[in-house]
Amino acid sequence: MKKALKILSITLLIILALLVAIPFAFKGRIKDMVKQSINDNLNAQVEFSDVSLSFLTSFPQAHVSVSDLVITNFEPFKGETFVTSKNIALTMPIKELFKMSGGDPIIVNSITVDETLLTLKTDKFGNTNFDIAKKDEEKASTKTETERRSFSFDIENYSINNSALAYIDEASKMTIYVSELNHEGTGIFSAETSELDTKSEANISFSIDSSTYLNNNPVKLDAIIGLDLANSKYTFKDNKALINKLPLEFHGYVQQLENGQDMDITFENSETSFKNFLAVIPEEFSKNIEGVQTTGDFKVKGIVKGLSSETTIPKLDISLTSNNASFKYPDLPKRVKNITINTVIKNTTGHADDTYVDIKALNFSIDEDMFKSSASLKNITKNMLVNANIDGILNLANITKVYPVELENTLTGTLKGNINTAFDMNAIETNAYERIKNNGSASISDFVFSSEDIVNPIHISEANMSFNSGTVSLSSFKARTGNSDLNATGTIKNLLGFLLSDNTLQGYFNVNSTFFKVSDFMSEDETASTNNKTTSDAESLKIPKFLDCTINANAKTVLYDNLNLKDLKGTLIIKDQRATLKDMTSNLFDGALAISGNVSTKSETPTFNLNLGINGFDIGQSFKELELLRSLAPIAKILQGKLNTNINLAGHLDSEFSPELSSVSGDALAELLTSKVNENKSELFNKLEGSLNFIDFDKLDLKDLKTKLEFANGKVSVEPFQLKYDDITIDVSGSHGFDKKLEYNAIFNVPAKYLGSDVNQLIGKIDNKEAKNITIPVTANIGGTYTSPSVTTDLTSGVKNLTNQLIEIEKQKLLNKGKDKVSDLISGVIGGNKTKTDSIKKEQNNSVKDVLSDIIKNKKNQTEKDSTTTNTTEDAVKNVLGGLLGGKKKKVDTKK
Repeated sequence: MKKALKILSITLLIILALLVAIPFAFKGRIKDMVKQSINDNLNAQVEFSDVSLSFLTSFPQAHVSVSDLVITNFEPFKGETFVTSKNIALTMPIKELFKMSGGDPIIVNSITVDETLLTLKTDKFGNTNFDIAKKDEEKASTKTETERRSFSFDIENYSINNSALAYIDEASKMTIYVSELNHEGTGIFSAETSELDTKSEANISFSIDSSTYLNNNPVKLDAIIGLDLANSKYTFKDNKALINKLPLEFHGYVQQLENGQDMDITFENSETSFKNFLAVIPEEFSKNIEGVQTTGDFKVKGIVKGLSSETTIPKLDISLTSNNASFKYPDLPKRVKNITINTVIKNTTGHADDTYVDIKALNFSIDEDMFKSSASLKNITKNMLVNANIDGILNLANITKVYPVELENTLTGTLKGNINTAFDMNAIETNAYERIKNNGSASISDFVFSSEDIVNPIHISEANMSFNSGTVSLSSFKARTGNSDLNATGTIKNLLGFLLSDNTLQGYFNVNSTFFKVSDFMSEDETASTNNKTTSDAESLKIPKFLDCTINANAKTVLYDNLNLKDLKGTLIIKDQRATLKDMTSNLFDGALAISGNVSTKSETPTFNLNLGINGFDIGQSFKELELLRSLAPIAKILQGKLNTNINLAGHLDSEFSPELSSVSGDALAELLTSKVNENKSELFNKLEGSLNFIDFDKLDLKDLKTKLEFANGKVSVEPFQLKYDDITIDVSGSHGFDKKLEYNAIFNVPAKYLGSDVNQLIGKIDNKEAKNITIPVTANIGGTYTSPSVTTDLTSGVKNLTNQLIEIEKQKLLNKGKDKVSDLISGVIGGNKTKTDSIKKEQNNSVKDVLSDIIKNKKNQTEKDSTTTNTTEDAVKNVLGGLLGGKKKKVDTKK
């Protein structure tokens, strides 16, 4: 016994080892067979990662699987993927693996397909990507004697798991998407007649052109299908289908013919409760309908009969009807009643273009408000023709009282409308207004809209519109939000094109306001504003692509931040993501402001290009409130008076629509009127007064000052300009940065009378009118920053200038008066001491005579004499100017 068990155990181990080992011997053969079978039958590029064989998985049958299958089309769909599949598995009797070449086909008993995506496509020229099977003659030309092996299917069961299918028809613009597809079937396919028991479930989306008829709707079908394989005819027997939760039953057949499929199918819903209509609506919209109270009926009936081929479709007669129905959700206070639905979908010719939808009635009422509508859709596979009527009243507050919709914001107000529209879709897409026929009117009253994205609710007390061919006229619009009021009229073009297609929304509006407060429309809490944003930073504050409108604005008062603009008028043009300001004027800072230019958000970084015309601005107010002016001329904020300027500037905007100062470039021409320095001077003026004791900046004359500024790369360059302080002229030039760094030079041309009694006595001894008009340049170099400036003075040019002037005047006098008279004069000027002894005077006179003699008679020694005189005079000037800039401020010496 033990020996028998031992032999049995060894035998089982050997069999198990063989079951594991043998597949490796057959693996290469099976892989070659699969490749050859595909190449013999398909015109496409086929790839897969592996083919495996197992005797254990489906014992006693062999199990063959193909992993990571990818089929890619040739022309005209070259490079497009036709099929991808994670795994395809076949089972067959083990004996089929031992069939010799040239023998009978290998019989396959079951197929399992996992995670497969199949894409069926027809292009606009009628080419299909699924016509990839080789013709018989192609197969014959590629076969050899050793390559005639193929597969034959004697299937008993099959399954498709977690897969998807897409059908795209570019010509008719029809798309069908089937996702989460799970399907299985059992039966005997080898018999001429048999039954196939199937179970299917999937989500289906179906659309034609821009109209969606099913949107990821769940569909389920359990059906027994009669198989007549000899005649390729498949008949619906016992079956039950669910579209969402609407139950349907099918009867009839589909038969495969050489030129297409012949079908004769009828269907209807087995239950007629109106709750079945709610079941058609996707659950995300209808919510839970289990506890909904309904009255009335809902009936779906359909006939699909005829040939489906390349040129024809079956004839259609499908109806959806309901009469005097109602529904009420259990947790809501109101009921929707008097519901009437009468819709048919028909095709009586078999040509797809003749299919039409006729919505004869879609009516309902809430409380006493009645809403009626009807529509017809024709030529739906090409240029669809639409004719629709809407007539009714709808209290918006009732929407959440009858339907479990979760609105972010509460709706209130009454909507009234009586509108008829007729158009073709091509007219909508091409703005062919002559083919868009609209008439009727609509109004809304007491409409209140609130959102966490805006500070205050917007209350539209009245809005009246009339519809004409291609246009909508806004005859009145009155609204308030916070402290702001709006009153508008205008016209809207292409409203239907905007709603039904990707076209722009065109309009022309006149907007008036007595008081417009910008903060009423914007969140003051920056954190809250950030949290409520629904776009990324890169998308923030973009001018919408779809807007193409002109707005004429007229506002008595506009309050923006701390700016109070009066009598704002102008035109705003929005087009191609660009907002253009045209002839915009306003009163501000006791002056006038004119703005023109544009802001564009078309590029990733928003840009602006503006021209600002400023006339009569109060300098103190404007420079206190406007950062732009403070950046262009920071020192001006301490001035008093009026400002006229014209500023051209361009640059980038940040995410908050504020100018990036480092990117701003442009120029400005400024004029100051009746200006003076404030008593509370800046640190810069205090530093200047400390370094220049002869000037009082309180008395600086800035009247009619004009200068030109140029700015780029964060730096403002000032063209040289001149200031006046009594009879002192001040030449200013230089630049500063938006970071407040200063690089300026101020040259003070100081008359002699400001230089003190010593210099005046020195000049007074030169009896010449020119000497009394002598000025010296004193240079102040200004650096540092506006809040922490540095001032240094340069006397070198001033000393040299005064010295040269004195010597030059003295030379001219000597040349004009002769030897005798200049002797005493030069002696007094250079010696400056009348108390000297006669002997010393005589010695000096002789020296002067010699000098002047050389100047007049012999120019050879002139340079040497000039140097002596210059040095003597220069020393005297240095002593005086050193005291002028280093000591205390001296009073003006007006004595002669």
